[in-house]
Amino acid sequence: MNRVLFADGSILHWINGSRRVVGVALIAILVVSMVFPSTVHAQFGLLGGIQNIINIINGAIRSALNAIGAVSRAIEALHQEIVWPVQLINQARNTIASLVAQFRGLLQSIDAAPVISATLLVPASLEVIIRNHQTNDFPNLTQSYYRAFGALPAADEADPMARNMIDIDDGLALNTLKTLKTTDRSGDLILESGDQIEDEARVAAPGSAPFLTAAAMAANIQSQAMMQRMLAAMLRQEAARIAHENAVRKRHGILSVKVRQGISDVLRRP
Repeated sequence: MNRVLFADGSILHWINGSRRVVGVALIAILVVSMVFPSTVHAQFGLLGGIQNIINIINGAIRSALNAIGAVSRAIEALHQEIVWPVQLINQARNTIASLVAQFRGLLQSIDAAPVISATLLVPASLEVIIRNHQTNDFPNLTQSYYRAFGALPAADEADPMARNMIDIDDGLALNTLKTLKTTDRSGDLILESGDQIEDEARVAAPGSAPFLTAAAMAANIQSQAMMQRMLAAMLRQEAARIAHENAVRKRHGILSVKVRQGISDVLRRP
């Protein structure tokens, strides 16, 4: 006999098993009463006790089970209509799916629009490397940069101050280009995270919205950090431009002094 009790309705299996046991007991009592007539009255007393048990099962226990079922249905209705309304949840999911279908492909096509404009072989090769959103080809970037803009002059081809200016300008330019490539790669990862959050929002279970919100906030913080990195690179480049202009003025001053000194030396000759 199955004695496991559950409030969700499986107690009926126990009741049905109990009734079968009671039926078998009644048959056994009838047989015993036929074989042993002297004990018939005692068996009738036992029969009355079993009937009382059946009445209890059909009465109080059934009422309790009905009350439990009513409470369970009320809680389920509360969850479906007030706490997590199914209709509104499905409406939100459909809205998300509609927005994704409407804008994701369009945004991806805009992001992938071809903007490469160089026509000559060497500049075009450099532009391809700059725009490939990869961070594992920095040596290729350096080589292509020097092929496009020229290498550092040798010591006997330019004065030390000019060589220093050329070297720092090249270094800062390459620094900015590498930062740009890492930023492009970070942007791709953030976009992938956004797509994943959108996909999860379409199938997320009720109550998981705070987790998706936290993921979106983390992606937003990463995006802000990427923008700050680009802003810092721009500020460095601007500072380098101002320093370069000042260095040019200083170099002109030094050359002017040398020219005046040379003219004075020529005029002093007999």
